[in-house]
Amino acid sequence: MSSAMQIMVVDDEENICEALAAWFQKDGYRVETAGSGPEALERMQQKPCDVYLVDIKMPGMDGLELLARLKERQPDVDVIMITAHGSIQTAVEAMKRGACDYLCKPFDPDQLSLLMERVIASKALRDENIALREQLAEQREAIFDGFIAQSETMQKVFSMIEDVAPFSAPVLITGETGVGKELIAHTIHTHSELSYGPFVAINCGALSETLLESELFGHEMGAFTGAAKARRGRLEMANNGTLFLDEVGEISTKMQVALLRVLEEKKFERLGGSRTIETNFRLISATHRELPQLIKENQFREDFFYRINVITLPVAPLRDRLEDVPALADHFLERYVQETGKPMEGFTQRALGMLMSYSWPGNVRELRNVIERSVVIARGRMIGAKELTFLNSPSAECQLGTLTLKELEISHVRAALEACNWNISRAAKQLGIDRSTLNRKIKRYHLTRP
Repeated sequence: MSSAMQIMVVDDEENICEALAAWFQKDGYRVETAGSGPEALERMQQKPCDVYLVDIKMPGMDGLELLARLKERQPDVDVIMITAHGSIQTAVEAMKRGACDYLCKPFDPDQLSLLMERVIASKALRDENIALREQLAEQREAIFDGFIAQSETMQKVFSMIEDVAPFSAPVLITGETGVGKELIAHTIHTHSELSYGPFVAINCGALSETLLESELFGHEMGAFTGAAKARRGRLEMANNGTLFLDEVGEISTKMQVALLRVLEEKKFERLGGSRTIETNFRLISATHRELPQLIKENQFREDFFYRINVITLPVAPLRDRLEDVPALADHFLERYVQETGKPMEGFTQRALGMLMSYSWPGNVRELRNVIERSVVIARGRMIGAKELTFLNSPSAECQLGTLTLKELEISHVRAALEACNWNISRAAKQLGIDRSTLNRKIKRYHLTRP
C-alpha cells in the first residue's frame, strides 16, 4: 500500500470512526476522522485527502449534501458512502451523483481492504491516464512547433490542420518536394483521435511495384522466392493508426485497384495467404505531381483519386513565402550549432539578404542543407556572404539540388587543400579543424594529391 495515501472517515458515531481508522492504519494508510459534514469540509480546506468515507445518515448536513460539497471543491475526489442495509437505494443514488462505491454496515474487514485497494487502483489508473494525456499534449505542441513559419500562407495550413485532424477523412497533401509534407502528415496524426496508434509511412516512389506490394500487404512464408518467413505489411501495422503514402502519384494503376479495395472493405490478404485480415486506419497521402493531369493521361485512376482526395491540403513552395526564411534559417542554425558545438551567433545582414533573394527550388529541405553546410565551413561566429557565395552563382540552384551534403563537404575540403598546395596544416587551419581531423577526411573520401 502507498503510505502517502490519505483517507478521511466522516461519521457521527465515534466508535465507527475509530474502528475504520484503526483498520486502514493497519493497512498502511494515513487516516483522519471527522464527526460531521461541516467539520469534514473545514479539514478538507486545510488538508485535502485522496479518499473520503462518508456516512449517509448524519444529523445536520447528511452524506448526500456532503458528497455534493466535496465534489464541488475537488471534482476528481473519490468518495465512498457508508450505509446500513436498509439504505442501499440511497447509496446507489449517491453513486449516480458521483460517489465511487458504497460500504454496508456492519463491516467485513477483508471487504474493507479489498474495497480500498480497488478504489486506489482506479485512482492510480486515472492519474496515469491524465499524465499520459498531458504528455501527449506536450508532444503535440512540440511537433506543431516543428513548423517554423510566420507567413499568412502557412498560418492557413496550420488552421486547416487543426480543422481536419480530429476527423478520419482521407487527406491529400500536395506541394513540391521539400516543403514538409511528411511533417504535416505526422502533425495531423498527432492531433487526431488516433494519436495513440501507430504512424506508418512508406515512400511509394522509392520501391518497384513488386516490392511496394509486399511492403504494403505483407506476405506468408513461401509466398515467393526468398520469403523464408511470414511478414506483416504496412496495412496491417497501421491498424488503429495512420498510414502515410508518400509520393502516391508513383503508384501503378494495378496497385491503385488493390488499395482501393482495401480502403472500401477495410480488409485484405497477405501475399500467398488466404486468411482475411481486417484493418482500420486513417489514410494520408502526399504527392508533388499533378494528379488530375495524370488522370487525363490514364496514369492515375479517377476512382482512386476521389477516394484519397476527400480533403486537399496544398502547401506553398518556399519561394512564395520568403518571409518564413529568416525564422527557418535561425531554427536550422540553432540545430546545427548544437550538433557541431561551434559557437555561431547568427547571420550578417548581407547573408540574410542573400537567403531572402534566392528562389529555393529545393524548398525547406534545401534551406536546411544550406544552413548545415554554412555551419560546417564557417570560421567565425557569424554566417556571412562568404559562406553563401555559391547562392549568387547562376547555376547554384541546379548544383545544390543535385549535390548531397557529403559531396559538398568533399568539394570544399578538396578546394581548401588545392588552395593551400596540399599543405595539411594550412588547409586544416583554413577549414577550422585540426590536422588529425583533416587527415581522417582525406582518408575517408579517398582524396589524393594531383
